[in-house]
Amino acid sequence: MKIIVSPDSFKGSLSAIEAAQEIAAGIKEIDPTIETVLLPVADGGEGTLESLVIATNGQTIYVDVQDPIGRTIRVEYGVLGDGETCVIEMAKASGLTLLKENEKNPLIASTFGTGELIRHALDSGYRKFVVGIGGSATNDGGTGMLQALGMKFQNEDGLEIEKGAESLKDLVEIDATGFDKRIRDSHFVIACDVDNPFVGPEGATAIFGPQKGVTADWVEKLDKNLFNLANKVESLTGISLHNQPGAGAAGGLGGAFLAFFPIELKPGIEVVMEAINFHQQLIEADFIFTGEGKSDLQTLSGKAPIGIANAAKKHGIPVILISGNIELESISQLSTYFYQLASVSNGVITKEESIRNAAHYLRERTKETMQSLLKLKGV
Repeated sequence: MKIIVSPDSFKGSLSAIEAAQEIAAGIKEIDPTIETVLLPVADGGEGTLESLVIATNGQTIYVDVQDPIGRTIRVEYGVLGDGETCVIEMAKASGLTLLKENEKNPLIASTFGTGELIRHALDSGYRKFVVGIGGSATNDGGTGMLQALGMKFQNEDGLEIEKGAESLKDLVEIDATGFDKRIRDSHFVIACDVDNPFVGPEGATAIFGPQKGVTADWVEKLDKNLFNLANKVESLTGISLHNQPGAGAAGGLGGAFLAFFPIELKPGIEVVMEAINFHQQLIEADFIFTGEGKSDLQTLSGKAPIGIANAAKKHGIPVILISGNIELESISQLSTYFYQLASVSNGVITKEESIRNAAHYLRERTKETMQSLLKLKGV
């Protein structure tokens, strides 16, 4: 019997690879002869880099860059096993998790560090990129990233404006003459599950700003600032980002990629599965185990487990979902995609206990699920 073990991270408790290892260990405890293939995944957000590097036997490269508020930090980007493709998680340099609650400041937060990562990879000779753009702390429309790559954003006096969303109100002209020429000879696959436009009631600021610290009295102001940026981008490139789907991702970083980079926008889980050659790995598999920290109706909107389920359906392989917690209201709909559902916090233990001892309980739940599967198969 061959089982693919392909979970996302259990946020707050286990990384994707740790979850995969515990699931595989639980399977082996029931039957050590079962072949397990570990393919930890992510949906373009946190953990994407790690999952791709591990699954392809790649490597990580460490670089000193600026964090969202300008401090120097050491972060990594990945190189896949092909030796040609870089994986960059914008959240490593420009993510919300880098800031304490009292440090959140979308008025000055910048994507400059993400641009520094790209520049370092370009300097190292790489021209193929996979970029995950989830989890940003920024609302700067990607201007910081573009500044790090040589673009200038100038005020009426011809001086460069400060980094961050607030100063975009002073933007009069974009000077792209110094923009890194190597970009046009590169290829970027952007892992993005957000289709929000750049501005407006469904745009970057209104929808995602509050979690980054945008207060109610600043939403309209910062949206106007992004509107000003979009106008200047359109004047320069002819590309209107205002209502462009995906342009509002990561505080408008998606818009910067759409306007100035040769890109493909793809759902995060599709990017990951393609990079690890997921479909080829499914040959002769009997089951797939996947999971995440919490499964609910949002799981059906492009998260990793549903991407796994859709891929498995094409091969006729049943998928088992083992998650930290499964929302009761979502069980009926999830059951249409998954052969079997199991919750680590299954009512016997508390949610807090399941998080505190996630590895132990995930392995135990896997063993119970495996015993059930073998009974169903008459083994």
